[in-house]
Amino acid sequence: MKQDYLQMRVLELAPQVYVSGQVFESDLKMVADQAVRSIVNNRLDDETVGQPKSADLAKAAEALGMNFVHFPLESRSISKETATEFAKVCDTLERPVLVFSATGVRSTKAWEMAEPEMTKV
Repeated sequence: MKQDYLQMRVLELAPQVYVSGQVFESDLKMVADQAVRSIVNNRLDDETVGQPKSADLAKAAEALGMNFVHFPLESRSISKETATEFAKVCDTLERPVLVFSATGVRSTKAWEMAEPEMTKV
């Protein structure tokens, strides 16, 4: 995935798996142009003022031909069971995948915990 540092910072977690901080509707066209097929939102709705609703992001992503999954995670309490469920969800998604949270840290932690459980790494 090419990086557009003027709009968002994206890091590679694994082949065809990327992480970023908050994604906005205005970012989705750029993400789709990079051939991303699936997006996973790890934020709870209403964490912060001005944060886009997951349903609105899903609608916009799907209009651009991308899959969208809302898999909210509490940053302080990602359990082994939650990580296993996250792995199962990620295994079903068409790649490339972009996962995001407020800063990307929560998504990175979840991915690192889930990766050993995945069959499609």
